[in-house]
Amino acid sequence: MARSRRRITRSATQKSPERSPSSSRSSLTPMEDEPEPTQAESTPTKTDEDVCPSCREGVHGEKSSWIRCDACKIWFHWACVGDGSDLELINKWFCGPCMTEKPSRLMTLKVPARKSSRKRTQLDYANLNAGVESDPSRWLRVIQSKPIRDDNFRRMKGADVGLEWLENDETAMREPIVVENPEGLRMKMPPPEFSVQDVADEVGPETPVEVIDVASQSNSPGWTLGRWAEYYNTEPSKRDKIRNVISLEISGTKLADQVLPPRLVRELDWVEKFWPSTRKGKGHAYPKVQLYCLMGVASAWTDWHVDFAGSSVYYHILRGCKVFYFIRPTPANLQAYERWSGTEMQSNVWLGDMVDEVVKVTLHAGNTMIIPTGWIHAVHTPVDSLVFGGNFLHSFNIATQLKVTEIEKATHVPKKFRFPLFAKLCWYVGDKYLRDLKSKEEFPPRVLESLEALARFLVSESQAMERGTEVAKREAKENVPSDRVKDAPAMARELRWRVRLAAGATSDDEDLGRPVKKNMVNGHKRKRSPASAAVGVQFRNFQPKGWDAVNELPRESDERVVNTHPPRTSDMWEREWMEWDKELEGQEQEERAIVEKTRDVMIKVRKTENGVERQRIERVMERWVWKAEPSKPEGDPQDVEMKSVEDASLGCEEVTKEEEQETDVTLPLEITQAMEVTV
Repeated sequence: MARSRRRITRSATQKSPERSPSSSRSSLTPMEDEPEPTQAESTPTKTDEDVCPSCREGVHGEKSSWIRCDACKIWFHWACVGDGSDLELINKWFCGPCMTEKPSRLMTLKVPARKSSRKRTQLDYANLNAGVESDPSRWLRVIQSKPIRDDNFRRMKGADVGLEWLENDETAMREPIVVENPEGLRMKMPPPEFSVQDVADEVGPETPVEVIDVASQSNSPGWTLGRWAEYYNTEPSKRDKIRNVISLEISGTKLADQVLPPRLVRELDWVEKFWPSTRKGKGHAYPKVQLYCLMGVASAWTDWHVDFAGSSVYYHILRGCKVFYFIRPTPANLQAYERWSGTEMQSNVWLGDMVDEVVKVTLHAGNTMIIPTGWIHAVHTPVDSLVFGGNFLHSFNIATQLKVTEIEKATHVPKKFRFPLFAKLCWYVGDKYLRDLKSKEEFPPRVLESLEALARFLVSESQAMERGTEVAKREAKENVPSDRVKDAPAMARELRWRVRLAAGATSDDEDLGRPVKKNMVNGHKRKRSPASAAVGVQFRNFQPKGWDAVNELPRESDERVVNTHPPRTSDMWEREWMEWDKELEGQEQEERAIVEKTRDVMIKVRKTENGVERQRIERVMERWVWKAEPSKPEGDPQDVEMKSVEDASLGCEEVTKEEEQETDVTLPLEITQAMEVTV
């Protein structure tokens, strides 16, 4: 990066038409940042494109390399002004007139990079993200002697793979699924006869592409899609090496118009749902991981890996065949993967020996597979193959996605090879869910559980802004999208509070989620109950909005007599009394109960940004007391005065029914009923 900013070489067709010393461009500005010239400017002329101020007749040689004077900013051919040294080693350079003008100006060379003699494990992180390529014959021999189980993953119809499947099936997206026929997936793929040459033609034959040399486990520089297509179409016996392409992202190309992910992916994908549409496309930085074209030749091997940030994957075999080996992402298996990844073990230890089991899945042309969050897998390519796929994050397993990001940090994966803009995407997601929760939108339990993990992550990011080092503060603040999130710490803590409230926890005065403090009793710390601990404890950056006016109406009370039996002695008597609207009036010969009923009503109102909110809380309590008919003595025509069961030897039977109703007029009617029964 430093080299490209200080000194740049370029071809004649790339150099700037501006040669005036008064140019405003800084000497530290790379050529790639210059605006594209107009058509008139880009027309090659001998004066503007082929000649430098030091060009002389009779001087021939390589004139595609240019150098710029750090004083006057004028560009020269290195062949015309150079001394034959390596241009890449020069740090600062001045032309002859500028050195004559100020003799103190001297050419300087770059300081050689310090090299350590300590033995290091060489890792290619671009490959590590999608799997480290290795000698296929070696691992195939290892596989022959290892216990590998055939899969029993679900085979589903494309029409059944949708959001409703996740909402109604608790096991959905917990293990890979295979769709053998793409019909019903509502995705779009190129026709089966589409070839690697067609990929090169659609994306551009001159497009640079990262090609991996499988044997050396390293990137091969200088490849274009045109050259790759020529290699791919060579007879296998005539190929000099086994190579693979696993990182060609095609968003924004003509080929992207022919590829559309399955419906389920589009319904779940965070980038699709939560990243602002106004901040996508050309000129904007956003996560481009949805459309990949993978092209591998026979015998390629992709070593064990987890896709960045634990992202899920859709994988469609257009041509060829792929064999997947899976390890379930249990806590123990992920811990084993963390110990193995990025160490010496990665090159000489079969990860399958460190986990509970390995499962094998074979995919053929036309098959589509969806790999859920965090599944560890390796891939073998038995025949030349062409695959389309992509990565996506979703809201049904956020905890595992965050766990994988922690593993990436622990194993020192450079940020360049992690999920792009991951933290910023999390803030966009959190902001949208907070607004939905404020609007009383309901979510499945799995989503609420995941959102609590997301809220904890965002709170930790907020704590880094508040109490972290200067570097941590700056990095955490840069990850916050200021176009949506104005007060990040307050947003994160409010999200955590509202998620817990939506998950079913109770809060009498909006104190849910506040930390439980400890107080001292006789010199010892005593934990306070959650109810008492919530009182008076405030979020640092979040203050729940109060009500502008509260009105309690006068209590209403009445009393009546009901002929019905007391609660039965069976274990199921509560069910009968929990049905509030059930008519309990019985026969006249049944025992009589005196029912005392009270009714309290409270009305609250407050202004909002968009109007008014008001709330009506109604509390109804009934107290049922049975009176017994005493036996009549013989010859005594008078009835014996009734006595309360409370004074009789039969004991006291009392049933209390309590009803609470709460209605918010800004939303559909919500009624909550609670009953308290005392016997």
